[in-house]
Amino acid sequence: MEKIASFTIDHDVLTPGLYLSRVDGDITTYDLRFVKPNVPPYLPNPVMHTIEHLFATLARNETGLKERVIYFGPMGCRTGFYFLVRDSRHEEVIGFVRRAMEQIARWEGVIPGAEHSWECGNYREHDLAGARTWAASYAKVLADWTPECLVYPKATNE
Repeated sequence: MEKIASFTIDHDVLTPGLYLSRVDGDITTYDLRFVKPNVPPYLPNPVMHTIEHLFATLARNETGLKERVIYFGPMGCRTGFYFLVRDSRHEEVIGFVRRAMEQIARWEGVIPGAEHSWECGNYREHDLAGARTWAASYAKVLADWTPECLVYPKATNE
């Protein structure tokens, strides 16, 4: 069986950052890597859930971007998220991700989609304080990120 592309990235050299995972026609998948793979601590589930709700809400309300958002969601390994957009420039996405993380780091009040059981399948499992801390840390990682930084690090065996 053919190995999927995400399993060919050398996770031993991958560090926190924002990477271009793949391009499928007009859809680009970005890898928002918060944690160095295989090095705990990993993102706690309640933190990931809160970041997912906040980021997805911000993305789908961003003027000029909301029509092109395909998906935002967590990686099963709990080291980050995937963000899929259509017809977007890298500079635009980097800028949005940075701003979204800064907004999440300052978020106060209600977590969108987490007030009632009918809004979310696990509406009680959230951690806003944790999400704010992780988002602030990730925003610092992206402070000087440019399109040239989107390339995955070279494998150790290359």
